[in-house]
Amino acid sequence: MTYTLEHYLMTLHTGQWFGWSDSKNKVYANLVIHSSDAKPSEADCNAGVAALQKAYDDAAYQRNRANEYPSIGDQLDMIYHNGDGGATFQAAIKAVKDKYPK
Repeated sequence: MTYTLEHYLMTLHTGQWFGWSDSKNKVYANLVIHSSDAKPSEADCNAGVAALQKAYDDAAYQRNRANEYPSIGDQLDMIYHNGDGGATFQAAIKAVKDKYPK
C-alpha cells in the first residue's frame, strides 16, 4: 500500500472537512478546506504521509507472518497428533519467523 495526502488528511478529522479543486490531481496545491479547521501546512502533510508509510512498511513482517502461519486448527493438530512434544509445531512457527524476521 502506498499512502497519499488524502489518507493522511482523513486521520486528522472526521467528516468531509476537505476536498480538492481538481479531484483528478489530489496534491497539496489543490487542497480545499470545507470546515473551520485550519489548513495543515504542506510540511506537516508531507511528514504525516511519510509517518503513515513508515508505520505500514515497518509492520510488513507482521502481515507476512500472519498470512503464512498455519491455521489455529492445524497448529493444534501439530501439537496434539504428532506425539513429538510440540516439536513439529515449534518448527513450523520458527520457519515462518525465520522467513520474516522483525
